[in-house]
Amino acid sequence: MQTPGGAAVPGRPLRRGRPTRHSGRQAHWYRGPIVRGSRRAALGLGRARGTLSRAPRVFAIALAAPVLLAAGCGGGSPQTTGEPKGNFPIRVVGASFPLAQAVSRPTNLTLAVRNVGSSTAPNVAITVNSFEYKSSYPNLADPNRPTWVIEQGPGPIASPPVETQEVSQPGGAVTAYVHTWALGPLAPGAVHVFTWHVVPVKTGLQVVRYVVAAGLAGNAKAVRPIVGGPVKGAFVVHIGTEPPPTHVDPNTGQVVPGPAPQTP
Repeated sequence: MQTPGGAAVPGRPLRRGRPTRHSGRQAHWYRGPIVRGSRRAALGLGRARGTLSRAPRVFAIALAAPVLLAAGCGGGSPQTTGEPKGNFPIRVVGASFPLAQAVSRPTNLTLAVRNVGSSTAPNVAITVNSFEYKSSYPNLADPNRPTWVIEQGPGPIASPPVETQEVSQPGGAVTAYVHTWALGPLAPGAVHVFTWHVVPVKTGLQVVRYVVAAGLAGNAKAVRPIVGGPVKGAFVVHIGTEPPPTHVDPNTGQVVPGPAPQTP
């Protein structure tokens, strides 16, 4: 070993390092101090390289972990678990919705469906996507605005009532799906009646469309008897700007249509 001045240290032979090549210079022998522990450094590098080679496997396992966790988190809601696959013939045997309505005048939409097949439909549901419209008014937090305000949806009211007015109205047929109500299994020959108590709040000509399903998961499909295809329909409704005249019958105390009678 040499001192900074170039003198050799007694008792220690000179060590020759490996030749190095510099740009524009010839190779020369390095005579400075040898860095000890280079073998460990090489081994450490080997381990590091081995770790890098295994990194894709670790990354793949890390990606698979959330999938396994997600698969173990219940496997679907109770409304869709175990729904059988198949087509279930369903017929709409009753459909009523006044064609002429008026703002602020309560009314009802009623749909009655019958299972005309030979097996029980798992969970008959109806989706109505026309109770609201999308407004183009700027800077709205929610562009969806009601055409009809739903005062009560299908199904019995819970006792005590449980509701979130902005999302689901009173009525036991509400589901986790927006604009969809389900009344449960429907045996062959049986009928489910869906009734919505609504109040129109937007004037003009409106189209109300509905679709019937035999289940909520998409496995059980409601089809038209004989011809097949989806079970669906529509109403064309005109909502007037002014409610029709009504008055209180003095004999019964009930609100009845028509102008109040002239008093002598």
